[in-house]
Amino acid sequence: MGALGPMDPDGSGAGRGVLLLPPDHTRGHSFGGLICAMIYGRLRGEGRRVHVMPALGTHEAMTEADCESFFGGAVPYADVIAHDWREGVVRLGEVPASLVAELSGGRMDSPIPVEVNGRIVGGDYGLIVSIGQVVPHEVAGMANHSKNVFVGCGGSGMINATHMLGAAIGLEGIVGLADNPVRRVLDYAAEGFLGGVPLRYVHTVVSSRGGPPSLRGVYCGDRRDVFERAAELSSRVNVFKVADPPMAFSAYLDPGEFKSMWLGNKAIYRARKAIPDGGVLYVLAGGVRRFGEDPVIDGLIRKYGYAGRDAVLSLCKAERDLGENLSAAAHLIHGSTDGRFSVVYCTRHLTKGEVEGVGYGHMDYGEACGLLGLEGLSEGLNTAPGMPGGLLYHIANPALGLWERG
Repeated sequence: MGALGPMDPDGSGAGRGVLLLPPDHTRGHSFGGLICAMIYGRLRGEGRRVHVMPALGTHEAMTEADCESFFGGAVPYADVIAHDWREGVVRLGEVPASLVAELSGGRMDSPIPVEVNGRIVGGDYGLIVSIGQVVPHEVAGMANHSKNVFVGCGGSGMINATHMLGAAIGLEGIVGLADNPVRRVLDYAAEGFLGGVPLRYVHTVVSSRGGPPSLRGVYCGDRRDVFERAAELSSRVNVFKVADPPMAFSAYLDPGEFKSMWLGNKAIYRARKAIPDGGVLYVLAGGVRRFGEDPVIDGLIRKYGYAGRDAVLSLCKAERDLGENLSAAAHLIHGSTDGRFSVVYCTRHLTKGEVEGVGYGHMDYGEACGLLGLEGLSEGLNTAPGMPGGLLYHIANPALGLWERG
């Protein structure tokens, strides 16, 4: 397996299968599907038993059509396992409350349960390969490494707690940073509970500035330094400085990749550090059909909306359903602007009433494309006569970067 290390690193797993943990189809530009398909094909060619379990996190399971597209037809659907973040996990232990309080500056003081899909720790696999893209992330600072295991293949307790930890600290102190309190919680869990797991990582770094997505680096191994090196490259090719930002921004959501507001709000997470106070962000969301990735979270978003950080924190204490789904609460905090700028969601499928009901402005997708001149927009600063000051900053794919003033 080359840089991944030997098939059976401790000599005890002869004859056991291989489990691959790629991203799901919502990370369509990660090159994770292609790499997973390549590893799958090679191992199957050697006669190995191979299963593929996409790191879904809270996302809905991939359909057969999703898998066919994402893996290029190279992975049979029968070998794909759907991770269940609510029921399909085992508890390994916990991150102690004292450490959580220390890392959060006292903002949280409860232990965080350490949960993963039972297949990862069940002993049925002689090699487990986590495949994913390192890119600025609103919860983990930089995506992937142990986050792919404990969130992508984790349980509701850990997902809820780590999301709320990040929200309690504040996005500005998390996103784009490889070292932060959430990452330290994930590191603690990995060091304490994954020591006997034959786990290897494949990290990609992808950039699309000025053209189609291109693979800039691949980092493989079992040590944390492979993540650190990938994060360092990502900080150079995925973080974009916006000097003298205009009052209007737009972000395009690929309709094949973004079908929920849960995912589409990357447009807000990744751009908010660049948008001036009083500015506006147009989210071009032609493929968004729902709010959450499952019915429970969809209902919570519709019920409470993006009400602002303080309001959501109060609601968590007062409303049991939201307090029991802290990842949804964290999402509502991350997607709230707290009045600093406004968001206009431009949709085909969600109605004006639905969008305004969660706290955003609304515009018809076709009308917005005409107003902004989508066909003629290029990445970065554009002349736009209909916008304040005649300028518009356009983000062609918010999933591939972080934008900040500088």
